[in-house]
Amino acid sequence: MSLSSPPSHVPTRSPRRSTVTVTAVLAAALGIFAAAPAAIAAPAPPAADLGPNVIVFTPDMPQAQIQAKVDAIAKQQVDSEMGTGRYALLFEPGTYGSAENPLVFQVGYYTEVAGLGTSPDDVTINGHVDVYNRCINSSSNCIALDNFWRSVSNLHINAVGGSGCHGSAEFWAVSQAAPMRRVHVTGQQLSFMDYCSGPSYASGGFLADSKTDSPIVNGSQQQFYTRDSSIKSWSNGVWNQTFSGVQGAPAQSFPKPPYTTLATTPAAREKPYLVQGDNGFSVVEPSAKTDSSGADWAAGAPAGRSIPLSDFFVAKPGDSISRINAALAGGKNLLLTPGVYSVDKSIRVKRADTVVLGLGLATLTAENGSTPLVIDDVPGVDVAGVTVDAGPVNSPVLVQVGTKHQRGQGGSTAADPISMQDVFLRVGGPHAGKATVGVQVDTDHVLLDDLWLWRADHGTGVGWTQNTSDTGLVVNGDDVTATGLFVEHFQKDNVIWNGERGKTVFFQNELPYDAPNQAAWQHDGTLGYAAYKVSETVQTHELWGGGSYIFTNVDPSLHASSAFEVPQTVGVQLHDLSTVSLNGAGTIDHVVNDTGAAVTPTHQGPETVSTYGG
Repeated sequence: MSLSSPPSHVPTRSPRRSTVTVTAVLAAALGIFAAAPAAIAAPAPPAADLGPNVIVFTPDMPQAQIQAKVDAIAKQQVDSEMGTGRYALLFEPGTYGSAENPLVFQVGYYTEVAGLGTSPDDVTINGHVDVYNRCINSSSNCIALDNFWRSVSNLHINAVGGSGCHGSAEFWAVSQAAPMRRVHVTGQQLSFMDYCSGPSYASGGFLADSKTDSPIVNGSQQQFYTRDSSIKSWSNGVWNQTFSGVQGAPAQSFPKPPYTTLATTPAAREKPYLVQGDNGFSVVEPSAKTDSSGADWAAGAPAGRSIPLSDFFVAKPGDSISRINAALAGGKNLLLTPGVYSVDKSIRVKRADTVVLGLGLATLTAENGSTPLVIDDVPGVDVAGVTVDAGPVNSPVLVQVGTKHQRGQGGSTAADPISMQDVFLRVGGPHAGKATVGVQVDTDHVLLDDLWLWRADHGTGVGWTQNTSDTGLVVNGDDVTATGLFVEHFQKDNVIWNGERGKTVFFQNELPYDAPNQAAWQHDGTLGYAAYKVSETVQTHELWGGGSYIFTNVDPSLHASSAFEVPQTVGVQLHDLSTVSLNGAGTIDHVVNDTGAAVTPTHQGPETVSTYGG
């Protein structure tokens, strides 16, 4: 296999199945002004207490010390798929590693790696920040299909060094819930597959607000979404590769190659991020934008606001929800430090323009059937970097966005929308869980950016009658835009869209694996349920780049009548759809409504529909 040109098509895929740390002191010692010996400088702000699992590195730390710490965390987390460890590895502005002595490390589960500069180029890592294949059960089953729940952002990776095959590229071989944001890559090529071991399958990456001066190898990525970036080049594609607002993206060519390319992104807001300056930590929240392209930061500081950390309640696992809610009600924003939070009643966001930011994939776990997060009908709330888990008692909803929708009277606005970035939901997997609905949007003008809503297909508490959940996403609000929507394995319609003027750019779905028989998975004369359903009352809706796959491993004879169900009206338009039957199990009879050929156990597909409706 050529290291620079992995295979462009993968015909099948397999189903998925500490060191003591301290927060670096950020305040400088008091000093005397040289020009005025009698004048004493004002005290620097106190060091922020971000908890033991936020590790802040400085350029003057010995590299051996940095290498030892990142390696120790990687060793602990690289196979801890369902574990409780959570870490944020933060790098102060400066340069780390060199061509002669590169800093090379892996990023394991529940690990966030981020720079603390105002620009990605303020933090340079000469070396690699890598994710490799995970070899499951044998050295011949090395895949990235389960490489979830990690992130890298806001730094410059000058890809140099490394050893052997893994020294040939910056590897970010991931699937869902593993975003790369606000990153500048130079040096060696950037590869979204680990071609150093096989079979190397990968499924579902996300790249946004980034710039690559090096070629990108997409390789075995079955689907991938790239938004508002600048790339040097892109190679390979399997089933669904979608680009919006990407300078240098390949031309529209679906289905061969399977590239869906939009010149701009209809609406977006970049994820808030932590920075460190002379006055300590602050959080930058970029402004919402429309018809955008390219990386926000490449032309200078993006529009937005900077919020000092003193305006945040810095929460730690073990803090009571009452205390968190009191802080929110008192006007604070919320920073969730790494860990798992037990949520016995809703965290309630009632104030406009509140930022809720999780570090290190901070996780909210529902207790006693709670809805862990509720956003009221107010504009400008931004929730980012948060994972939400169902608990063993059924929750009606895990994340509620808006509470009393009346069409046209939602609290959010187009200029100041409610936004969610890198919000990941799980029903089952790490432990038993049940939830009727994952995310329910009951207000207008909401942006959903990189959501993975997952009813677990492996892990603890998994089974048709165990981790029960009807629907991943219900949208009742108008003017809701989703960019990078991943929804998998729910037992009824995976997505239900009832609001007007909805837009989705990139949708990825797997239907449930575990339905015991057709009688348990059908309704109203329809076999199975839809991956993506737009209500019959909707007059205007648009989707670009949608894929749905079936793998019914309990009963391979199951059918779904169609993957996409939409009203047949001029204002509802779907572009570049694909369906696939995986590993000889399950049939999707049509791609959308009664259009598109079947994929079956003996005809995997993909089957495609380039344009529907309009």
